[in-house]
Amino acid sequence: MSKPLKVALLGAGVVGSQVARIILNEGPTLEARIGRRLELVGIGVRRLEAERPGIDPALLTTDLESLVARKDLDIVIELIGGIEPARTLLLTAIANGASVVSANKALLADDLGELSRAAEAKGVDLYYEAAVAGAIPIVRPLRESLVGDDITAVMGIVNGTTNYILDKMVSDGSSFDAALAEAQQLGYAEADPTADVEGHDAAAKAAILAGLAFHTEVRRDEVFCEGITGVTEDDIAAAEQMGCTIKLLAIAKLTDDDRVIVKVHPAMVANKHPLATVSGAYNAIFVNSREAGELMFLGQGAGGAPTASAVMGDVVTVARNRHRGTASHRGSSSSSRAVAPIGESEAQFYVSFDVVDRPGILARCAGIFGDHGVSLRVVQQSYLADREGADASGFAARLGVMTHLTRESDLAVVVEELRRSDFVGSDVRVLRVEGF
Repeated sequence: MSKPLKVALLGAGVVGSQVARIILNEGPTLEARIGRRLELVGIGVRRLEAERPGIDPALLTTDLESLVARKDLDIVIELIGGIEPARTLLLTAIANGASVVSANKALLADDLGELSRAAEAKGVDLYYEAAVAGAIPIVRPLRESLVGDDITAVMGIVNGTTNYILDKMVSDGSSFDAALAEAQQLGYAEADPTADVEGHDAAAKAAILAGLAFHTEVRRDEVFCEGITGVTEDDIAAAEQMGCTIKLLAIAKLTDDDRVIVKVHPAMVANKHPLATVSGAYNAIFVNSREAGELMFLGQGAGGAPTASAVMGDVVTVARNRHRGTASHRGSSSSSRAVAPIGESEAQFYVSFDVVDRPGILARCAGIFGDHGVSLRVVQQSYLADREGADASGFAARLGVMTHLTRESDLAVVVEELRRSDFVGSDVRVLRVEGF
């Protein structure tokens, strides 16, 4: 039992280099916590020539396939991202008896079920705390601490880039483009920010969270996804008038008929809700369960050091299990709940649109909502002449209405009828509302 546990690392980028540093430099501390020494035996990289201070070049290899095929590996840490070759590499590692730690949200959102079944069949662990919300411990509470409870909803801010952009739009009055440029300059956003601002990153995390919370397999393509590129300064101002702030939310909840709704979209969040106060690049996840009630997890959602912390938490847990000759992970898909289409989801909505200023127009607009069973909670009216860039096309006022709880499909019919009406402008804007 004095032999070290052999570890292979795939990827030596921002997070991978931090993980390698911890394993190489904190050996005695890790050994004291695990009961065995960790030996980093290889690091798979795409290019050997990149500068990697503190890492022995002899550990580096571009032959990732041969590295994970070693029969003597105890743990493989995957930090390369993407679907392939990560999927094949992890399945190979598992087939050869290695436990796996991954931070690959895209892969897990598509193939968590297959990877879990493979790991269970081989009696090894599959851990992935760092795949969702960086350093925030949310995966383990969902699959271990709350596994004896019934979770009814999970809602959160799981993308720090979009939260930073929206926060700058609210606090500084920045435009979307200016806030994005600043996020890129600070390193919060990639040169190509599509995955973040279009909501794809959050959708992958939502799929993982939904699967854990509701013990069923949810794929990324089953998640309704709407990003923040369409959020305007007028939307920010309207939210402020309603006592709200705009956040990109990942939401997973059970329907009354025991199906699962999973969605990502910008929403007006009431200022009294805890998620409304989450600023900058922070992440926060709000969990509602039948017995424990409401729980909130808050912390750094990205970055090399915070994510490496989550990875190393999994590594220590998996290493302890290897030392004891056990494996604690079990697949999360113990039920077979269906994922309901977005049209069957219910939410409150804020709908704003320009109208001509004639007697009876407000009643006619309210009638369109009422004809489709959509009840109005709040109605606001402002005159375009009071705003910079007043509309010269005959539309003299702008209405903003907040609905009561409404089905997405019913609201979609209302919006389509409003757009066809000759007394309503074509720019009918819709934001979902949470926290009222």
